[in-house]
Amino acid sequence: MLALLPVYSKAQQTAQKYVQETQYLLYLPDGYANDTTTKWPLLIFLHGSGESGTDLAKVKVHGPPKLIEQGKKFPFIVVSPQAPPQTGWQVEVLKGMLTDLKKKYRVDNDRVYLTGLSMGGFGSWNMAEKFPDEFAAIAPICGGGDADKIWQLRHMPVWCFHGAKDDVVPPSSSIKMVDSLKKYNANVKFTLYPEANHNSWEVTYNNDSLYSWLLEQKKFRYQQVTMDSVVLKKYEGNYVNPQNDTVQITMENNRLFAKPRNQSIELKPSSATNFFIDENSIVEISFSGVKKGMVDGFTLFADDKVWFRKIAKK
Repeated sequence: MLALLPVYSKAQQTAQKYVQETQYLLYLPDGYANDTTTKWPLLIFLHGSGESGTDLAKVKVHGPPKLIEQGKKFPFIVVSPQAPPQTGWQVEVLKGMLTDLKKKYRVDNDRVYLTGLSMGGFGSWNMAEKFPDEFAAIAPICGGGDADKIWQLRHMPVWCFHGAKDDVVPPSSSIKMVDSLKKYNANVKFTLYPEANHNSWEVTYNNDSLYSWLLEQKKFRYQQVTMDSVVLKKYEGNYVNPQNDTVQITMENNRLFAKPRNQSIELKPSSATNFFIDENSIVEISFSGVKKGMVDGFTLFADDKVWFRKIAKK
C-alpha cells in the first residue's frame, strides 16, 4: 500500500530561455563606423503581407530598403524586419527586437521612428499604441488600427498616408484613426492622395519631406512647471472610479501626492490641469472642472483610460 502513495520531493526549477528569431535588414549611415560616440536616429520599417516569410530579400521590394538597394543614403539607422509567414506583425516580438537594437547599436532613444505599409501600416499603429513610450513619431501608410486605444498617442506626432482609391484597405481605416487622434493630439498630419490606389507608399517613400519631418520630431517628455500651493489645494480629496477603487490626493510640503492602496506617488504638474509621475512615461492624470473653480474628477491615462469622480464631502 505504501507504494501507492505519491512521493513528495522539493520542486525543482531550472533557468531556461525562449528566443524567437527575427530576421532584419540593417543599414548604418555614412560616418557610423568612424564615429564611435555619436548616437543616431533609428527608423524601423514594417513591410506588407506580401513580403512575409523567410526570404529576407523580399523585404527590399518596397519602401526604404528598396531605396537603399538602389543607392539612396539615409541619415538614420534603418532596420527592416521580416514577419514570419502567416503570423502578421507581433508587437511583443518587435519590442524585443527594438530592445536588442538599442544594446547593439548607438541608437538615440529620443529619435526612434516607426513606419510601415499596408500590414505594416496596421503594425505601426498597433506597435505605437502598445508601446507609446518608445517612439518619437510614426508614419503609417494605408493601414488602420484600434481607435479606442488612440489616446495612447496623445503626445506622439503622426503623419498618416492613404490612397483615396485604395480598394484593398479602405481610406476610412486611416480616416477613423486620424479623426479619433485629433481629439487628443494637435500634431497630426494626414495625406490622402486623390488618385492613388493601395500602392500609396510609392509616392510617400520617394518624398524626402517625410524623412525631414521625422528628423524634426523628438520623443515627448514632460516638463514640470511651478504651481502655487493655493491652486494645488483644490485637487485634494478622495476620488473613486466605476469599479469603486478609491484614491486619496493630498498636499504635503507644497507637493501633490496620490495615495492608492497605501502607496504614495508624487504628482508633478506639467500644466494647470495635468500631472505626471515620470518624464519617461506617458502615464498622467488630467483633472477636469478646474477652470470652473471646482474640481469634479480626473482621468487617469495609464494602461487604460479611467475616470475618477471626486467624492463630495459630507
